[in-house]
This record gives sequence, C-alpha cells and structure tokens, in this order.
Amino acid sequence: MSATITDGFLDHRIFHIISDAAAELGVRAFVIGGYVRDCFLGRRSKDIDIVVEGSGIALAEAVGAKVHSNVSVFRNFGTAMLRFQGIEVEFVGARKESYRRDSRKPIVEDGTLEDDQLRRDFTINAMAFSLQKEDYGALVDPFGGIRDLAAGIIRTPLDPDTTYSDDPLRMVRAIRFATKLTDGQMEFRIVDESLDSIRRNCSRMEILSKERIVDELNKILVTPRPSIGFRLMDQTGLLDYVLPQLAGLKGVETVDGKGHKDNFSHTLEVLDNVAAAEEEAIGLGLLKDYFFEDGEEADAVRTAPNVWLRWAALLHDIAKPATKRYDRELGWTFHGHEVVGARMVPKIFAGLKMPLNEKMKYVQKLVNLHLRPIALVTEEVTDSAVRRLLFDAGNDIDDLMLLCNADITSKNQRKVARLKANFELVKAKLVEVEEKDAVRNFKNPITGDYVMELFGIEPCNLIGQLKEGVKNAILDGKIENTFEAADAFMREQAAGMGLFPVR
Repeated sequence: MSATITDGFLDHRIFHIISDAAAELGVRAFVIGGYVRDCFLGRRSKDIDIVVEGSGIALAEAVGAKVHSNVSVFRNFGTAMLRFQGIEVEFVGARKESYRRDSRKPIVEDGTLEDDQLRRDFTINAMAFSLQKEDYGALVDPFGGIRDLAAGIIRTPLDPDTTYSDDPLRMVRAIRFATKLTDGQMEFRIVDESLDSIRRNCSRMEILSKERIVDELNKILVTPRPSIGFRLMDQTGLLDYVLPQLAGLKGVETVDGKGHKDNFSHTLEVLDNVAAAEEEAIGLGLLKDYFFEDGEEADAVRTAPNVWLRWAALLHDIAKPATKRYDRELGWTFHGHEVVGARMVPKIFAGLKMPLNEKMKYVQKLVNLHLRPIALVTEEVTDSAVRRLLFDAGNDIDDLMLLCNADITSKNQRKVARLKANFELVKAKLVEVEEKDAVRNFKNPITGDYVMELFGIEPCNLIGQLKEGVKNAILDGKIENTFEAADAFMREQAAGMGLFPVR
C-alpha cells in the first residue's frame, strides 16, 4: 500500500534533520514501528525508531552533531540513541535475522528495509515512513498493516509458527498489544491462526528469561483493562508457563449444592476495578508516591499507574486454593488466605526474578492487609481499629483502600451498594482519626536510648516491652500520642516491673 503522510506525523524538525543527514551520508532512512502505528491511531509518541539501510550508529552520530546532542552507542547491538526536544530517537541498521531452534538469540546480518520489515513481530508494527527527499512521508506497508490496524487485527508478517518459534516472547507481545490497543472505540483481536500457533508453541516459553517475560507482564498490568491480557494467556495456555499460581485460581467446586465464586474471574474483575479507580484518582491528583531523597522522606503526586499496586490486585487472593475449606454450616471458607498469600509473594517474585526489595514488601503488605478495611465495613468502626489500620498501612493506606474498594464484587448489586456505602464511612473515619491522632507515620515517642538512660539499664527485653506497651496504649486510645503522655504511662508500667528512674 502506498501513500504519502506528512501533516501532523512528520512535521517535527527532527525528521527533516535525519532526512538531511541521511542524504549527506548516502544512506536511506525510515521511521518504523510503534511511532508509525500510533500516528494512525491518533496516539502521540515520544519514542521514534529509525531504521537505516547502512550504519545506524553513523547516522545517529551525524544527527547528534547537527542537534548538539549526546549519542549513546550500543555497538554490541548495532544501535544508537539520542534525545532531542523531549523526544527519544533510536537508530539501527536494517538487518535480517535467522534463529536456531534451541535459542532465542538470532543470527544477524545486514539487510534491506524489506528484510527488516520481515523480521518484525506484527504487520501493524512493520509499517514505515520514508525520509528520502524524493518520496518524503511515503508509507511503506508490504504486509497490509494499515488494513489490519483499521480492522483491529494482530497478525504476524510471516507464518505465525515461524514468528513465535523464532522468538517466543512475541506470543506475549501479541497479547500485550491486543490488551493495550483495545479501547472504548475498537477491540483489537489476535487472528485465529495466530492464537492456534500460540497454543502449539507455548512450551517454547521455557527458553525465555524471566526478566523479559516480566517486562511484558508489567506493560499489560498498567493498561486500562489488564484482564484482557490474562484471559488471553489463559485461553492460549501461556498462563501455565508465566504464572501458574494465577491459573490455579480457576474453577468452581460445589458441595451440597453450594459453590464458591470463580476466584480467577474475581481476581481479574478486581484488577480491572483497580485500574479504573487508579486512573480516575490520578486524574484528580488524589494519589501520592512516597520515596526517600537525601535521606528524607518525600512525596510526589502520582502521574502514572503504579505497577506494584496492580501486582497486589493480581495476587491478593492467590492463596485461596491453599486455604479453601468446606464447612457444612458456613459453606466455603478461605480463612487466613491473606496471611498465606503474603507468605507466597516473595516466592512468586523470586521465581519471576522480580525485585525482592521495598517493591515486593509493598505488594506483600497490601496482600496481607487487604481484608482489614473490609472487616471494618462489616463490623463496628472503632477509633482503635482505625488507628491500628493506619499504623500498619502507613503511607500505603490510600492504595490499600483503593484495592479493598475494588475487591467489593458480587452479582447482588444491592449488597455491593450497601458495602460501598459503608466503605465511604470507613474512609471518612480514617481521615478523622488521622487528623486527630497522626498515626499514619507513627514514631514511638519513647526511644530505647531514653529508657536505658532513665533507668540506668543495659539493652534487654524489658526495653522492648515498655516501648510496645506505649505503642499499644496510643493505638488503643488510652493515652495521647505525645511524649508527655507516653512518658508518664511508661514510668507507671516500669514501676510494675521494678524499674525506677536513676535521676
């Protein structure tokens, strides 16, 4: 298909600079891939890929000299990258690839634009705009990508068995694009022959690094409707290779005519609920991200989805199969699934080669606490219970409340409406207690050093007992959260232990 595109797509100055530099070097250059696709979708992108019939590094260096920008060169991959006016431009030489069956690493040779387009994953990502003077803006689309884009189709340029066997990650990428590109106006679908090929080749996932798989999972998770991706992974068999613990949530068991909800479908509903609620809260500037800067805690208004919140939603009920029991009076129960689930989180993260740092601990915390606000909805909302929730959740209380609100699902809409109304009361109580008692970032007024100096003792268990007693007294509302009240209470408790001030 041939067409010339310039207005709005190639009117940025960087494209003309690249065109001039390519002409001076005597090479042909093209804009290719996601930028071209997103132009037709009306989605502006700040990431531009340039393919060159020649040296991508040489062209990048020539453009860098013209725009006075530093060029990052990656000679092992034959690529280079520069930034110009907020846009990131990556250059690569056109190449053709072939693969060995036992490896995902290709044998790479210099090639033409056509060779480069053949190695692309999907037709909608293989389209290119010419930057040559003689046909500037011409669309080069040998596989009908523009037609597939208009029809909402994910299709491979080559036979899908070849495409997916060569690099199995493309199977997950197909699902990621179907998830990412679907919106309220159009649903993108993977063609049937491609879905069948994924089912045939899913065992090839075993040759992939966990890091590459997780990178795709994270991109699926931050889409507006991540459930699309996980349902497709389930339908094609990929889920058993990617996240078997999630696949284990599927199915409904019935005893005495009583069945529990399908926890897989429920989890995906909660995940979509979280995505929608977070997007709305971000738009209103209601969420913050907390971090340490120069040793001090700081915060910033959240402007993009928090992928770790999405992981918490995905894993919040992950231990239900392990804790499922049937009681003839109560029906199906999953007692303690939040505790068992929190213990599973580090193992799941380790298995996927994901970080075991504060990000994992954040997910673990939300999984462990996700029933607490729900319990407040169904029971009396006491100041003491709210203080303890604020203390345990800390700065993550807003994300926890968002997750728990999203977890209120039922086919009984009257029940959902009642629970959500009660949930608003809990949120109001949280604000009231926090303003009054400031326990979100609780710091014990009594320190170990103070106790040792006051009573003239060395480090021992009694110090921890006294500090714990002060903490509980504050959280239970017995004393105010001040040093004076805490000191008086601590001295009284110490006297009962036979400890008296030495000064």
